[in-house]
Amino acid sequence: MDARTMTDDLATLVAVESPSTDDRALDASAHVVAALGTRLLGAAPERHGHHLIWRHGPTRVLLLGHHDTVWPLGTLDRWPFTIDGDRATGPGCFDMKAGLVQLFHALGTRPALDGITVVVNADEEIGSTTSRELIHDAAAGARAALVCEPSATGGALKTARKGIGRYRVEVTGRAAHAGLEPHLGVNAAIELAHQTLAIAALGLGDTTVTPTLAEAGTSDNTVPAGASLTVDMRGFDPAEFVRVETALRGLRPVLPGAALTVTGGVSRPPMPPATSAGLHRLAHRAAARLGQAPLPGVAVGGASDGNLTAARGVPTLDGLGPVGGNAHAEGEWVDLAAMPGRAALLATLITEIHD
Repeated sequence: MDARTMTDDLATLVAVESPSTDDRALDASAHVVAALGTRLLGAAPERHGHHLIWRHGPTRVLLLGHHDTVWPLGTLDRWPFTIDGDRATGPGCFDMKAGLVQLFHALGTRPALDGITVVVNADEEIGSTTSRELIHDAAAGARAALVCEPSATGGALKTARKGIGRYRVEVTGRAAHAGLEPHLGVNAAIELAHQTLAIAALGLGDTTVTPTLAEAGTSDNTVPAGASLTVDMRGFDPAEFVRVETALRGLRPVLPGAALTVTGGVSRPPMPPATSAGLHRLAHRAAARLGQAPLPGVAVGGASDGNLTAARGVPTLDGLGPVGGNAHAEGEWVDLAAMPGRAALLATLITEIHD
């Protein structure tokens, strides 16, 4: 695999911005990703909206990636794709357009693609709400799912991921004039403050329960009649999701006259270490045969579509994408020199599982 060609392909993908919620941008990005895959795989994908699927018979090995990013349209104007030695930067280069380049180049080395299914979706960054069933369908009968999301620090693989619960707490109070008759109101903002502290206290050990977006009120001289809070919950243990959801749905108002409504639930179940253990050993041996450094496995707080395949009982290994850093942050970067080796590792791992 040629590093120069891979770098050029990465530059092409990064040059087309693809924020998750912009249909026109995603359409353009899907065309560019489809062209890259068609060139290297010799076949065009199925289009499902902005999601792309390459199928070659019943699935033995499923490869997962996404082409949407967290970066808003216009980011390239101030932060274009840039190369400095072996380091490339640009919005979405690490998470996860370099992973797509590696995926397609790895498959391009195979003489045949029977039994290989590739799903590149366009809504992973916002929960894979419209692609989830496509992933479930593609995973049916698979021996393994290999996720080409970015590696952890130093190229480590992601062998466990926390699950995610997303909830919304809505408070109903009663409006009143803040100057003339505040005592006649039921202040939803104060009620929300009580609930926010109670919710934050639900975190335990490596389970995090984080209040995020909060809103209250309609004007600066009115007692707020309504307020809302979004809650992000993450954990490795399925029992923790039951505990936290039970506590959230059991919240009761502190202020007389206030009312609470809690909605939401688990959006991505945990990916436990047992799901990846066998594949991690296989990848470790493959790296050794290729003369590459040992591949440690780490548990991470972020979730991916690997959580979905793991929940379906499919052995899943994540973090097979690029080496680099600063995902979702200004200055995210990719180690260009490492890309051919990572693609070779993926190709070897596919062969081991497939054959």
